[in-house]
Amino acid sequence: MAASEQIKSLIKSFGQGDADRFFASAMQIAASEARQGHALFAQELKSLIEDARKNRSLSQLDRGKIVNISTQKRELSELLDVFQPRVTLADMVLSEDIGARLGKLINEQQKLELLLQHNLSPRRKLLLAGPPGTGKTMAAQAIAGELGIPVFIIRLDGILSKFMGESIAKLRMIFDLMPQQRAVYLFDEFDSIGSKRHQGHDVGEIKRILNSFLINIDRDNSNSIIIAATNLPEVLDTALFRRFDDILNFLLPDIEDTTLAVSKYTANFSFDRKASQNELMEAAQGLNFSEIAKACEETIKEMILSNGKKLRKDILLESLKKRKQKCL
Repeated sequence: MAASEQIKSLIKSFGQGDADRFFASAMQIAASEARQGHALFAQELKSLIEDARKNRSLSQLDRGKIVNISTQKRELSELLDVFQPRVTLADMVLSEDIGARLGKLINEQQKLELLLQHNLSPRRKLLLAGPPGTGKTMAAQAIAGELGIPVFIIRLDGILSKFMGESIAKLRMIFDLMPQQRAVYLFDEFDSIGSKRHQGHDVGEIKRILNSFLINIDRDNSNSIIIAATNLPEVLDTALFRRFDDILNFLLPDIEDTTLAVSKYTANFSFDRKASQNELMEAAQGLNFSEIAKACEETIKEMILSNGKKLRKDILLESLKKRKQKCL
């Protein structure tokens, strides 16, 4: 059987939480058993060790423990917003198509271990396109919320301004972080670096950043989720599109979406009847989800501050109209 020193080393490493040493000691015991002619037992040990190593790795991915960026990656602290979102897909108003496609990614991520056992990779690279306020950033947060992992929002404007000249190194550091910390990495306002490389007005630095992003996203084989969001998909370099597993186009809400949004944002309150539902929907038409949510929030505040018991539709109607005028 295994030598006493190997067993002591195994127990000691387990007690100290030294996983690498623990697995190394376990493999030494298996090798020792094989040398003593216990081939079947040694093979069983090796299989158990490999299964344990894989399961431990996968369980670590799902813990959602947030890396302390300010201490471990101080150079990135000015480029990243890191938090654990609580929002889920149920908090959003989504078209049937987008809801199904986001659900598919989440389902594959939740069954990551099963897919890996069959040498398959889950969807994890998304390009989200559409006008501002249509839910792109919230969708990234909802994915993280569903999976119980943090969101890392990369401030690309910081890469382009504060770190001009060293931006490629900063971008590489972000990709190096992905295998260490499973998270949703959101590259917001992606068109700031992803515009067509042949456009004459682009400075050389931006072209180099885009090329670096293409190289890094091709090399990346982490279990993190990479999301790029843009308001201007038409200006993106065509080389980008094939790097993503799926491209989702977010649209301004239609009448049905608007009705659902108002109902969701005011779900815990009742209304008086001083304005018709048709008037509300007409006033909200053309606004994005963000503006509708803010109008509902203003109406709720008005009720609270005036000691009212019901939301006033006339207040919501007026708020929606003002927001539409502001957007014209």
